[in-house]
Amino acid sequence: INTKLWWSIWWLGLGVLSTIGLGTGLHTFILYLGPHIAQVTMAAWECSSVEFPEPPYPDTVICPHRGISLMHIDIWVILTKVRWESLMWGIGTAIGELPPYCMARAARLSGDELDENEFLDLHLADPATLSRTDRFKRWIQNLVQRAGFLGILLCASVPNPLFDLAGITCGYMLIPFSTFFPAVLLGKAVFKVHLQMILVVVLFTSDHVKIFTDWLGGIPLIGHPLQGPFSEYMEQQKVTLHGSDNGSIKHSPTVIGVLFNVFVGLMLIFFLLSIINGMAQQKFKDLHKSRYYRKLPSGDSDLVYSSSQGSSISIA
Repeated sequence: INTKLWWSIWWLGLGVLSTIGLGTGLHTFILYLGPHIAQVTMAAWECSSVEFPEPPYPDTVICPHRGISLMHIDIWVILTKVRWESLMWGIGTAIGELPPYCMARAARLSGDELDENEFLDLHLADPATLSRTDRFKRWIQNLVQRAGFLGILLCASVPNPLFDLAGITCGYMLIPFSTFFPAVLLGKAVFKVHLQMILVVVLFTSDHVKIFTDWLGGIPLIGHPLQGPFSEYMEQQKVTLHGSDNGSIKHSPTVIGVLFNVFVGLMLIFFLLSIINGMAQQKFKDLHKSRYYRKLPSGDSDLVYSSSQGSSISIA
């Protein structure tokens, strides 16, 4: 029970980290959940079973004992095997979307000027002057304002790097929490995560892996140099799957494994730097604003504050 609990908390936390960075979150699906689903998928086809010994599963995936009867493996069997961790990760991503919503809602209720006002002003701009990205942002704003629950559900059900804007819009428009969070939870923890699960499972079936390996070798100039390390990595994974229950088999690191570890390390560093940079920018804004108001006479300061309130209200 304790192992299951910590396993659930682990994936819940990774889900929160994936979306809590206001556009710069740690991409934990690419770094953790996606590779885990891919490993389970390849193991299921290689072992003809998903009844992996526990332990070492879920830390290590190996094939079950020879005496265990084989199973008919299909996509739904694999999805069932990885559904719990995927559900926890999806719930975490929904929770990670709450800070933009809560901050925008608190700013609107307190009358403070929102730092993201330039996003909320998009519907006042001439469409001909907007870039393609800004037009997409404007479409998201209109969708969540007009469609309510269904609009939020649609935005949350597909991979959407601009969903923070939807959360900001919902908070600033005072859309109730009872409408916002259930739509986000249903979209991210049910619809979106199942789309991602199905995509990874389909891509990493044994037939598709073989097709990809053959295609990789056909790329001019770089095909064979890439095909060799990839084939070596895949063969090593198969040997590991048929190892002992304690997972004691040791292998020399492969080029693919080393590159992936370097990639994970770089992503973690980028995530930490983005947090530090965001905190520094917010500190600079607060410092600049406090210095600006200190330079104004008291009457001018009140005028600026009231005008900022008026401009914020006019956006609604």
